[in-house]
Amino acid sequence: MAGKPLQIVPPVPGAAEIYDLGRGPETTSQRVKRLQEEARILAREEIERLDRELRRLADQARAIAEGGEAYPAGIRELAGRIGVDTAQRAEILRALLDRAS
Repeated sequence: MAGKPLQIVPPVPGAAEIYDLGRGPETTSQRVKRLQEEARILAREEIERLDRELRRLADQARAIAEGGEAYPAGIRELAGRIGVDTAQRAEILRALLDRAS
């Protein structure tokens, strides 16, 4: 039973460079630069994940704050403050990330 044939996919513009082991030995400085770039890419991915989670948390808190009598009054008030504060923090985080790129 034969599988689906593999296809060569052209590189995506703006995507991170993939290290080609066939290029020959890397100098120490080349390796350091490559690893630093990989670290920056991973850090950005982690920050973007935090941004998404903060926004999701802000939405959830706002839903509780607007949930009416199903939620106790003190919890609704606290959730409202959390929703506003978390949304503001997410905006600051996004602005800093955009400025860094």
